[in-house]
Amino acid sequence: MQPDFTCRDLRNLLITISYDGKAFHGWQIQQNAVTVQEVFQEALSKIVGEFYDLKGCSRTDSGVHADMYCVSVKIKHPIPEERLRAALNRWLPEQVVCLDIKPCAPDFHARYNCKSKRYVYKIWNSETRNPFLNGYALFYRYPLDVELLNKSAQAYVGSHDFTSFCTADKREMLNMTRNVKLFEVKREGKLVTMTVEADGFLYNMVRIMVGTLLGIAQGKIASDSIPKIIAEKDRSFAGVTAPACGLYLNKVNY
Repeated sequence: MQPDFTCRDLRNLLITISYDGKAFHGWQIQQNAVTVQEVFQEALSKIVGEFYDLKGCSRTDSGVHADMYCVSVKIKHPIPEERLRAALNRWLPEQVVCLDIKPCAPDFHARYNCKSKRYVYKIWNSETRNPFLNGYALFYRYPLDVELLNKSAQAYVGSHDFTSFCTADKREMLNMTRNVKLFEVKREGKLVTMTVEADGFLYNMVRIMVGTLLGIAQGKIASDSIPKIIAEKDRSFAGVTAPACGLYLNKVNY
């Protein structure tokens, strides 16, 4: 018999984890593929049993990493938060770590209560590969004009219909408007980072934004064309979808 997850004696916990996405096919459970949610639930079940209600803050694609990923979990088990954190870290694989656990309101939802998310895309911009960043940053050997790309990227900022920056799939698509609060392109030596924060993201949105900026760097897309691409509301006008390896869910704001 499944428990009543609206019951007042259930504890609602906000669990913050971090994971290396290289070994996983994203967050959400899939058939015939290992995901972060699967290994997290296996670890949690060993500690609190099979009866709990779990909500993730976001979907992440195969190969995408997370510096900060949040999960809200309703459980009846009385284990203290610190002991639960230690126990999770005992059972989780080495690619996943539990950073923090704290109680939250009974109606708190890791996804729907999120005010904004921040993603970082990392590019190793050098003529030679960095073997230590294989799977953790995009290797891009051609010069990148960071000032030009940062200037072009400011057209992303604001509330827009980002249909042009979304991969169509079986997910229900209704409101395609998202409010981008920040987009920065910076260089630190050979490492170029693109940071974007918004109230929400469409499927593959960040990776297409990055791919469009790389198209600008290559001269395939005009540097001032992002407003026009947004206005077209057509995926074919934007750039390629950048590889998942450089993308990190960096911060979740509540």
